[in-house]
Formats: sequence, C-alpha cells, structure tokens
Amino acid sequence: MRRPFPVHRRRGFLLLEVLLALGVFGVAATGFAVALHQTADLAANAQRKLKMTRLLESALSEAMSLPVMEEGTTSVAVEEMSEEGLEIESTVEMLQELENEDGQLLQEMYRIEVVARWFDNGVAREQSAETWRYSPLYQP
Repeated sequence: MRRPFPVHRRRGFLLLEVLLALGVFGVAATGFAVALHQTADLAANAQRKLKMTRLLESALSEAMSLPVMEEGTTSVAVEEMSEEGLEIESTVEMLQELENEDGQLLQEMYRIEVVARWFDNGVAREQSAETWRYSPLYQP
C-alpha cells in the first residue's frame, strides 16, 4: 500500500501551518494591544474633561453664591492642577434692559461667565461655563 504523501512532506505542511497560525495570532494580539491602548487614552481624556467640568461648576457656583454681586473680572490659579498651569477667570457683568414675559424691566440681572485656561501637552486649552443671576432672588 502506498502512502499519499511521504512523512517528511507532511512535516513541512505542519511547520507551515504552525507559522501561519503564529502569524494570525500575532496580528490579532497586536490589534488587541492597540485597541487597549486607545481605550486607556480615551479613559484618561474623559477623566481630565470631567475634572475640568467639576472645577468649572465649582467656580460658577462660588461666583453665583455671593450675596452682593459686583461687576468685574477675577482670576485664580488652581493649585490642584498647577502642573497644567490651570487658571480660572470669572467675569460678572450687569445685563442692561432685560424684560420678562410681561414686559417688566428686570433690574440687577447679571451674566456670570467662568473660563478655565490650561496647557495640555504644550497646547493651550480653554473651557467655559455661563449663567445668569437675578440678584433680588438671592438676597436675605
């Protein structure tokens, strides 16, 4: 009885199959590693944005909670993020000639804007938040 392939030819096919399987595994492992790295970068970026949003909301709440509103701009460096050079600037300005739905003038209406500026990988970044405040509602 005759064998279809000699033994040494079957070994050659086995070696080729092993090399092919290792190549496919290498491509899949590389793709997985790249995807994992990108996921980690996205998570770190989302965490930074959440921190900036939290700091902006805190600065906006602080500016709104003052019992007496005064027009002007204040700037504060944030120690928590001093390595990024984070600075928060708050601007309060009175809005002129605003009317409500009934046509009544709203006096002492203020616009409060908070802007955060920092450096991220050598690139200047900026994020802002804004609100309005009707001052008589906050007086004791």
